[in-house]
Amino acid sequence: VQLQASGGGLVQAGGSLNLSCVTSGFTFESYAMGWFRQSPGKEREFVAAISWRTDSRDYADTAKGRFTISRDNARKTVYLQMNSLKPEDSAVYYCNAWNMNNDYWGQGTLVTVSS
Repeated sequence: VQLQASGGGLVQAGGSLNLSCVTSGFTFESYAMGWFRQSPGKEREFVAAISWRTDSRDYADTAKGRFTISRDNARKTVYLQMNSLKPEDSAVYYCNAWNMNNDYWGQGTLVTVSS
């Protein structure tokens, strides 16, 4: 099982980034997918999630109105479009896949938002 996140980088406040997480080794279309983030000294926190059928999305209050999660089941990829970025969005972002039986994590991608 692999979840490969990419798309992080350094961006100025107010800018945008689009994170991608390419997966393999499991039945992607049968898993809910999510993004979490972790800043130094803080616990990992939920950012956004999308159901396996794409008809349900959930966002942390800090992400609502600025971030959009989407998935492409054919490409086995989940995305996180992040707009109007703030310095407090700086963190390592992780993608996650889960269902009733399994819970998979990828390595993170670093997002740094400068003020």
